[in-house]
Amino acid sequence: MALKVAIVGRPNVGKSTLFNRLVGKRLALVDDRPGVTRDRRYADGNIGDMDLTLIDTAGYEDVTDDSLESRMREQTEAALEDGDLILFMMDAREGVTSLDTIFADRLRKQHKPVILLANKSESRESGGGVGEAYALGFGEPVAISAEHGEGMADLYAAIVAASADIFIEEIDEPDKPIRIAIIGRPNAGKSTLINRLIGEDRMLTGPEAGITRDSISVDWEYEGQNIRLVDTAGMRRKARVQEKLEKLSVADTIRAINFAEVVVLMMDKDNAFDVQDLQLADLVEREGRALVYVASKWDLEEEPQAKMAELKRLAEEKLSQLKGTPFVALSAHSGRGVERLMPAVLKAYETWSVKVKTKDLNDWLAIATQRHPPPAVDGKRIKTKYMAQTKARPPTFVLFANRAASVPDHYIRYLINSLRESFDLPGTPIRLTLKGGSTNPYGEGGSKSGPERYKGDAKTAPRKVRKKEDEESRLPGKALEQKKTRVAKPRVISAVKNSASKKAGSSVAIQKGARGGARQVSRSGRVRTGQKHIPKK
Repeated sequence: MALKVAIVGRPNVGKSTLFNRLVGKRLALVDDRPGVTRDRRYADGNIGDMDLTLIDTAGYEDVTDDSLESRMREQTEAALEDGDLILFMMDAREGVTSLDTIFADRLRKQHKPVILLANKSESRESGGGVGEAYALGFGEPVAISAEHGEGMADLYAAIVAASADIFIEEIDEPDKPIRIAIIGRPNAGKSTLINRLIGEDRMLTGPEAGITRDSISVDWEYEGQNIRLVDTAGMRRKARVQEKLEKLSVADTIRAINFAEVVVLMMDKDNAFDVQDLQLADLVEREGRALVYVASKWDLEEEPQAKMAELKRLAEEKLSQLKGTPFVALSAHSGRGVERLMPAVLKAYETWSVKVKTKDLNDWLAIATQRHPPPAVDGKRIKTKYMAQTKARPPTFVLFANRAASVPDHYIRYLINSLRESFDLPGTPIRLTLKGGSTNPYGEGGSKSGPERYKGDAKTAPRKVRKKEDEESRLPGKALEQKKTRVAKPRVISAVKNSASKKAGSSVAIQKGARGGARQVSRSGRVRTGQKHIPKK
């Protein structure tokens, strides 16, 4: 097991920047404004040859009321209790502030090793702040720059020295967890649902909309199965997203959907399947993830049966491509109906991972095409050959047919719906690809044809042509060249002059005789065999 390191400090001192530096990727949102991080985030990282489990926390505020800052402070104190080593960060440019002093007094009560970090020490202006840090009572501060990566060698040496007396328990690596992302519009109850599932106040919740900004993952075990729940920021319509920070939160949510295996779409029961809900469901379908619908705040519904029937009708009508998606109605605040969520999620995951035998697929294909044959396109019937499943998660099938590019979309939808109904795949995105199987892969130009072999000159020409070519090949070089460059001249047939008298019927046509001569033919078609007409002198 890796060493748990909690990164703490007042707001806007660079905690999330150091967190991303040690993790090796931009997991935490970073912005110039203070108070960007609200929940505590866990991630695996390293420095040198040491493996670390890093905890990013919200900026420490000295408030104890019911405000959002007070709830963020409770999350930071929970990270202090969970960490084995504490990295206390301060801003070297601004020096030691009163909030730094208050927080230092709080850290002395933890009885855990504390390393003081003077961040933003890359400029000359930070020299005075590094000197002031000695007054906090944690020994010599480590001057670093989390943004530029300066001072990482000194930080490594300090962590090695501070963790020498810390016992790290070795545990077996857990099995790969099922990744479940919970998405929805702001204030739908996503964080409250996760807290209800795991049985503790892990996520920051409250009546304010948009509290969650980062996508926070929580590892959990349900009936012996490892689960990783991912809480995401609420997604509004694209036209309403204007601020840079909200755009980063939306991008983080989309990334969580890409890496998830099952997505739980939470909707308010009063305005479920709004435009934004439909867009989120369509995004999940395009990404090929298993989906579960959740109607929240169900404890406030007076007619639950009629409302559930209406919601299922809306789902079938507006999201027909996800026909049969499981629907769970619950109340995360009171816990009503929460016990039905995980069985539905595991069932959706099992359906998403299904594999169908090729023999069963082709038996189904014969029945489906017999029940509804493919339509004729341009007067030619489309013939399906065979079908196979290429991969699962989501189920992906390939259908081989002649003229595959001409298969209309409505027939593809018929095949997908029939697949979903015959093999019990409700709500799972199904991919069906059509390929033309008419080309021979071993033929000329095929994928398995190999290099072309020289077979010699073909001897299929007529005998006269071959004899003529042989005779030409025996001619000397100059004679052969003259024969090739010789141009054939047209044959000219001399015409017979018309009679001097311009009488009707006296004009003649020229017709080729049996021996090549020219004979005179009258208009009536009779051949004149007499002597030639001699003109008068």
